[in-house]
Amino acid sequence: MREVAPSFSHFFLQSESSSDLAGMARFLARFLDLFLRPNCPLCDRPAEDEFCSACWHQLNRTRLKNPHQFWRGDLPVFAWGRYEGTLKRSIAALKYEGRPQLARPLGHAVGRAWSASPPLKSRRFVVVPIPMHSEKQRKRGFNQAELLARHFCEVTRFPLQSRGLTRVRNTKPLFELNREERRQVLENAIDLGEPFRRRPPQHPVLLFDDIYTTGTTVREAFRTLQNCGISVAGVVVLSTPGDRRSLV
Repeated sequence: MREVAPSFSHFFLQSESSSDLAGMARFLARFLDLFLRPNCPLCDRPAEDEFCSACWHQLNRTRLKNPHQFWRGDLPVFAWGRYEGTLKRSIAALKYEGRPQLARPLGHAVGRAWSASPPLKSRRFVVVPIPMHSEKQRKRGFNQAELLARHFCEVTRFPLQSRGLTRVRNTKPLFELNREERRQVLENAIDLGEPFRRRPPQHPVLLFDDIYTTGTTVREAFRTLQNCGISVAGVVVLSTPGDRRSLV
């Protein structure tokens, strides 16, 4: 009578010890990783994590030496890196190429920078991402500011309120507009979210966004919170062009 080779399921069911199962599970995981692990989204080389080591090295070259150099004025800004090179490419991949998994290492990097050198010590904050209009978020599938903020909070342990603010108008893209045009487009486009309407936060808010350019969007969010009597400690961003004039 012809023998039939045992299947994976047969092996798991008939194994006599848990060590056999654990060994087979490790083997299967390595086997699947060999074929299913995605390549680096920036260079298409094999990667152990979301980025390959070479691209991660290039990302770190965009990091600001002093992330709280712009932590001043009525709306201080904590910025992890310069919006250029590999960091600019990473943000584009996250937002426009459907790579939400990139928010994890980038958000963690901002969180580690804050924890290593917090501009404000011994304070508690509620982190609120800059909101995206619901129609735009449905098309993209996620709000990148919310994803980055969520992973930032995993490191800092600050509470996250992803619905603290809401976008009530679907505004046109801002990248081709000057500062005054952006201000006009965004006026009254952001409102208080339902959770903060029910119960205002007990701690100051840290706004979170992916890019800080002219600051028009975060200032509209800042104005909305201030008008409702909610304290705002500052803004945390993944990147900024680094032009001092854009941050004042």
